Amino acid sequence: MSDPEAPKIEFPCAYPIKVMGDAEPDFRDMVVEVMSGFCGPIDDRDVSVKLSRTGKFSSVTVTITATGERQLQSIFEALKATGRVQMVL
Repeated sequence: MSDPEAPKIEFPCAYPIKVMGDAEPDFRDMVVEVMSGFCGPIDDRDVSVKLSRTGKFSSVTVTITATGERQLQSIFEALKATGRVQMVL
């Protein structure tokens, strides 16, 4: 049974966004560029990259200071609109 009163996120807060796509040399930079349009410059220390076991896919996790649900939704939509992103979590 799910809780109808699920905890809500209190903004602003540190919020990690994981983006997955094909492991191309510029995938990380593309993700950071798209996201920085919504949250300003992103420090390299807030970005981590992990390759899949086979090396075919890459997951880029960027921790931002989220200001609200609208900002997060806009980031998710912009990343998906690139056509290079398979999944955003």
